[in-house]
Amino acid sequence: MTRWPLAIWLLLPVAGAVNSATAQPYNAETTYRKLVAAYPYIRIASSTAPAPVRVCKDIVYARRGELSLALDLYSPGPRDQAAPIVVLVHGGGWRSGDRSEMAPLAVRLAARGYAAATVSYRLSGQARYPAAIDDVKEALRWLHAHPEVHGADVDRMVIAGGSAGGQIATLVGMTSPGAVQAVINIDGLSDFTSEEARRHEDDPSKNPSAAGAWFGGRYSEQPARWQQASPINHVSRASPPVLFIVSSVPRFSVGREAMTAKLHEHGVVAKTVALPGTPHSFWLFDPWVTPTVDAMTGFMERVFGGSPGG
Repeated sequence: MTRWPLAIWLLLPVAGAVNSATAQPYNAETTYRKLVAAYPYIRIASSTAPAPVRVCKDIVYARRGELSLALDLYSPGPRDQAAPIVVLVHGGGWRSGDRSEMAPLAVRLAARGYAAATVSYRLSGQARYPAAIDDVKEALRWLHAHPEVHGADVDRMVIAGGSAGGQIATLVGMTSPGAVQAVINIDGLSDFTSEEARRHEDDPSKNPSAAGAWFGGRYSEQPARWQQASPINHVSRASPPVLFIVSSVPRFSVGREAMTAKLHEHGVVAKTVALPGTPHSFWLFDPWVTPTVDAMTGFMERVFGGSPGG
C-alpha cells in the first residue's frame, strides 16, 4: 500500500473516528457472528489497499463543538486525468457504526480507477436528525472546496451508502442535487412513512426503535421528521440518477419501488440490481463485495459515459 506524500499530510489535521457507545456495535465482526451460521462460506472483506492505491486517513472536515468529524480518502494513484469520486456513508441504524465499514468498498473502487471518501457523521446518541444529514452535506462541501487535497473530479461526484447510510446518502442526493451527479442506495430505506417501514421502525415494542431514537419520537409524535427524512418525498426533475442495490430481505429497502416509479415519472434514471440469496449488510463480506462494486462501477460508467479514465 502506498501513502500520500508527506506534504499532503502536513496540510491536514488529524482526528479519530467518531463512535457511539452501544451494547452491540454495528461492524463487520459483530455482523459476521450473526450471519456465519446461515452463511458459513462468508468472509469479512479485506480493507487492505493494493498498490498503487493511496490512502489518507483521519482528515477533519468539520468540528461540532469539541467533536471532530473526519473522513478517509482513497486515491487510485498517479493518473493523467482526475478521477470521479464516490462518497461512502456507513450504516448502523443511525446510532452505531463508523466509516471503516466502507473501507472494503473504497479500496476496490480506487483499484478500479475511482477516488473514494468514507465519512463520519454524528450518530443519534450524539445528535438527532437532521444532524447526520447536515454533516454529510458538510463533507460534500469540504470535498468540493478542497480538490487540491484529494485530486478528484468534483464535477463527477457520486454519493453512496449502505443501510442507514443508504437512506442518508439518498436523502442528501435528493435535497442537494447540484452537489452530486448520482446516488447509490445499498439496501437502505426510501420511505419511513409507508406501512411496511413503520411496521418495523415504529414498532411499539421497541422503546425506542432505531428510527425513533434518531427522530426523537415515534411517527405519531414526530410525523414531520419521519416525512422529511424520507427520500421519496424529495424527488423532482432535478434529482440525480439513482441505483438501488438490494439484498433478499425487502424490509431494508422499503419504498424503493415507489421511489423508482416517481423518479421515472420525472424522467430520471433509476435502476435496481438485486443480489439473490444475500442477507442485509452483504457489502461487508466476500463473496458479495465484488458484485456490489461491479454494480456500482457499471452504473457510474453509464452515468459518466465511460470508464473513470474516459
